[in-house]
Amino acid sequence: MAETKKNNRISYVDQNECTGCEACVVETPKVFRMTSDGLSEVYNPQGDTEQKILDAMQCCPVSCIHWQDERK
Repeated sequence: MAETKKNNRISYVDQNECTGCEACVVETPKVFRMTSDGLSEVYNPQGDTEQKILDAMQCCPVSCIHWQDERK
């Protein structure tokens, strides 16, 4: 099984920048979902591999998905 720990960091969506295109949800549905406002959010930060999350970050047309240090 692939490692799912994200080097002590988790992804988040800057909803002020999100356009609601759903690209991240299509690319990595185990991590991202759409809110009732039509914006993306991270609902399961450890839901997939770091590579899959990076793929979602790269397919975002407005680059609104970022890394932050994981809080303990």
